[in-house]
Amino acid sequence: MMKKIIYLDHAATTPVDKEVLKEMLPFFSKKYGNASSLHKLGQEARLALENARERIANLINASTEEIIFTSGGTESDNLALRGIAYANKEKGRHIIVSSIEHHAILNTAEDLEKEGFKVTYLPVDSFGLVDVEEIKKQITKETILVSVMHANNEIGTIEPIGEIAEVCKEKNVYFHSDAVQTFGKLKIDVNKTPVDLLSLSAHKIYGPKGIGALYIRKGTKIKSIITGGPHEKNLRAGTENVALAVGFAKASEITHKNMEKHNERMKRLRDYAIKKLSEIENSLLNGHPTKRLSNNINIIFRGVEGESLVTLLSKDRIMASTGSACSSKSLEPSHVLLAIGRKHEEAHGSLRLTLGKDNTKEEIDYAIERIEKNVEKLRKISAIS
Repeated sequence: MMKKIIYLDHAATTPVDKEVLKEMLPFFSKKYGNASSLHKLGQEARLALENARERIANLINASTEEIIFTSGGTESDNLALRGIAYANKEKGRHIIVSSIEHHAILNTAEDLEKEGFKVTYLPVDSFGLVDVEEIKKQITKETILVSVMHANNEIGTIEPIGEIAEVCKEKNVYFHSDAVQTFGKLKIDVNKTPVDLLSLSAHKIYGPKGIGALYIRKGTKIKSIITGGPHEKNLRAGTENVALAVGFAKASEITHKNMEKHNERMKRLRDYAIKKLSEIENSLLNGHPTKRLSNNINIIFRGVEGESLVTLLSKDRIMASTGSACSSKSLEPSHVLLAIGRKHEEAHGSLRLTLGKDNTKEEIDYAIERIEKNVEKLRKISAIS
């Protein structure tokens, strides 16, 4: 057994980079001013906040005023859906979302249905891809928003958001994409890909938890869902967390600077792991074989309960998951796996490994060995047929 922890759950969260922490620390102690205060400390904080906003905006080719800081991806998703729905309900009350969105989108959509909005849940194919032609068919005169994630957090499938954005632009419908899993892994240019709203998060890219952003294209009609002071262009009331914003900006810059190098390295390890794990009897890869995130591996082992496998791997000091960290305590099978056509018993037997920039082949080899042994062990004692 390896003495160190092998962390293979980077889609859930990542450790804070040392350089990120170093840049954040002064704003917890020496530079602690409220960014809304007029005195020197306050203005010092305001300068750092706006600098962070600009640094993030530059990475997606946006303007500074189009970046709104939030508490993370979930709040960004909520602001996108609710904000557009409430601000545009006189035009229409129809929203389109994919059936494999994060629960931050799906649960918000369900709430909006209770408030009188109509929601269309787009099906996906067996790889988890949405059909752009189907989106065209579903858009009506009442449609105000389409929301399709850039890449799925469970199975890693990358969606054709460029094509979807063009369709929405042509139909004069707002388009939102949850890019929490792709920011720092895929190049995003909001001018080349004309999304109207884009959700981002820091803790998936070696930044701090509790900070995210929503890109809102200039001219987008949107309403605040948190009321109070005039913070964040009147769209997100509450004292800004300058330290976390600074950390988010630093993490974004580091990740984008090393994106190509880290992607190539993770892809090699990903493909190696998929090949080895697919050799285990009665295994099945989830997600698209090529149009997938560089670090994502999601495999079903038939006859194995996923949570039991994750528990055994944890005892082996291997940190993995069965799916989204947000729903890992749920006894329900993954809605994503059901949407791509997996049976309930298959969906319960999935394992998600998500690689990080520092994982090594030695770690992957050890993980593969322990997965194989634990799958064999669980199948012997399993009552699942």
